[in-house]
Amino acid sequence: MSIERLHDPERHDFGSDNFAGAHPEVLAALATANRGHQPGYGADVYTARLRDVVRREFGAQAEVYPVFNGTGANIVALQAMAQRWEAVVCAESAHLHTDECAAPEHHGFKLITVPAPHGLVGPEVLPAIAADRANRHHAQAGVLSLSQSTELGTCYSPDELRALTSTAHRLGLRVHVDGARIANAAARTGASLRELTTDAGVDVLSFGATKNGGMFGDCVIVLDPQATAGLPYLKKASTQLPSKTRFVSAQLLALLQDGLWLRNAAHANAMAERLHRGLLEIPGTRVTHPVHANAVFAVLPDGVADALRERWTFSTWDATTGEVRLMTSFDTTADDVDALVAAAHDATGRIPA
Repeated sequence: MSIERLHDPERHDFGSDNFAGAHPEVLAALATANRGHQPGYGADVYTARLRDVVRREFGAQAEVYPVFNGTGANIVALQAMAQRWEAVVCAESAHLHTDECAAPEHHGFKLITVPAPHGLVGPEVLPAIAADRANRHHAQAGVLSLSQSTELGTCYSPDELRALTSTAHRLGLRVHVDGARIANAAARTGASLRELTTDAGVDVLSFGATKNGGMFGDCVIVLDPQATAGLPYLKKASTQLPSKTRFVSAQLLALLQDGLWLRNAAHANAMAERLHRGLLEIPGTRVTHPVHANAVFAVLPDGVADALRERWTFSTWDATTGEVRLMTSFDTTADDVDALVAAAHDATGRIPA
């Protein structure tokens, strides 16, 4: 007996790419992996195939560890990269710092946040942090964690990443990338996954699937085996070892093996750019960050955001300025975008000057 549908399947919001369902090809992959028995805890044939596909994309040295979610991927990766006395350096806007409920601190390492205009860390901030590494009274900077794309919707180019990783490595820091939306960054820059990670000097990647058409599950991809220790054990100890790993791996396979990951992200980016252009046509609208990926941050004319909330869900990013965040996803349509822009125009006309 199937459950009753409790939501409107035609409703598309702008609150988050997490609001979207799973891509049909991902659902089909889950169904394919479902029948019969397979060994648990990652010893299945789908995880073995995923390892081959990951090495095709990232290089022969890459190792993949499927996990339940993005926070889990970040925490498992950073535990394996950082010693107990070390700190993780990240942007002040990083998801790791702002939206993971002190999970890094709970698991034993301090965060050192740095200014990051539009979410992008520059290599010039690293030497001053590394200069303090000999002070035994302070947590020692050991890992640089970057978000790609960033929490403010911007992307690092491969050249920018190489500048960061080379500086970090010269100063003795290992480099982690929170790639919850790395697919959107690849679609934006035109670079391959390998060019954005292995070739750019990244040591460990948290690869996101859930925000790009997956149902659940992300993975840790180790690019430099020397940068981690004990990751398989930490994964279990951190409750991030799925007993039925094949269902995470099947989703990642559906996204990675034939380029669905890139098609989904390119579409989401294109819808964000369409939304960006449409909102700029409304007098008094100010877009607050460059639109590189699938997020638009904007301050709308007085009252417009409230009028739009009568129909759509989206985030208030800064209540003091009225800044909002509008996210697009793989299933956002041009009609969805145009309807919101049209409603914003209408709301502007209804609001007294």
